[in-house]
Amino acid sequence: METQLDNNPTNKKIKLDFKDSKYATGRRKKSIAKVWLKKGSGNIHVNGKSMSEYFQKQNLQIAISRPLSIVKRSNEFDVKCSVKGGGLSGQAGAIIHGLSRALVLFEPELKATLKKEKLTTRDSRAVERKKYGRRKARRSFQFSKR
Repeated sequence: METQLDNNPTNKKIKLDFKDSKYATGRRKKSIAKVWLKKGSGNIHVNGKSMSEYFQKQNLQIAISRPLSIVKRSNEFDVKCSVKGGGLSGQAGAIIHGLSRALVLFEPELKATLKKEKLTTRDSRAVERKKYGRRKARRSFQFSKR
């Protein structure tokens, strides 16, 4: 049984050739991003879609392209990302981490610049777990004397 989704051009994944590219993994909260970086024209693809399609929020798009703009290489590299887990902001943070690590693999002299902006370090902050006897992680139930 054929479905209409197969003929729809918006659902087709873009097949990208990333031979002789550098690979790095980025992590943030519960998100894990696999990032491939190669010389190119500045295209960024996330999970087979263009970055502006996947991340509609403008601030996330600017944040993802930040490592490239800091080292002034925005139109020199093509980026392919595969990201899973977490929400959109965590996924964007994971892509930023992976992209900056891949840039360091490509050009090791960029490490000092990216490290100064704290882009090569994994952001270890995560949600604190809920404790028993409490409403949230730290919030208690309302106390009643009588």
